[in-house]
Amino acid sequence: MKKFQVITLFPDMFTGVFGSSMMWKAQKESKVELSTIDLREFGLGPRRTVDDTPYGGGDGMLLMIEPLWKAVQQAKANDPTAKVLLMTPRGQRWKQVIAKEYADTAHGYIFICGRYEGYDERILKQVDQEISVGDYVLTGGELPAMTIIDSIVRLMPGVLGGEASAEIESFSDGVTLEFPQYTRPVEFKGMRVPDILLSGNHGEIEKWRTEQSQKTTD
Repeated sequence: MKKFQVITLFPDMFTGVFGSSMMWKAQKESKVELSTIDLREFGLGPRRTVDDTPYGGGDGMLLMIEPLWKAVQQAKANDPTAKVLLMTPRGQRWKQVIAKEYADTAHGYIFICGRYEGYDERILKQVDQEISVGDYVLTGGELPAMTIIDSIVRLMPGVLGGEASAEIESFSDGVTLEFPQYTRPVEFKGMRVPDILLSGNHGEIEKWRTEQSQKTTD
């Protein structure tokens, strides 16, 4: 069973995501274990402080090294072979091909969700990979972590049900986007399903889909 652990100051954000749809199914069928680690539990002093002002001045607060370090150590104690991933805009851009690679591995993953203006740089000593979901800044790393976990779990064998469905969708080959698709009714408010899809000619249908994928990608 692959374990996903998320270190966050807001574990409640994951309750709905982990308890619904595909994520819920994957856990029920013992394919994955999804859990959160509350960073606040490792905070310092009576107020469980997790952030402080940066040395050298500057706006905002940084996550302190001690609480982060202890939280990662706890996660590693739960899963010693897990890889540690840090959600950060400066990380490697997440792609479908990487999601597939991660889905095929046997080990689990520990996600560090940043907050405020960032984190003490020394936590990188515990990090295996820095990951970004795009060239923009979010309030924290929780939403990127959810996105990445979803993209990995759905590619694991048996999670989607149809094994081929994960292989023929957008970005699976790293290049083309998915072709347009339709279902019943044949006509709705004057908009009709393309006749080729109703022809029963599977060779021509495949050709049309390839052409449409190329148009979408271009």
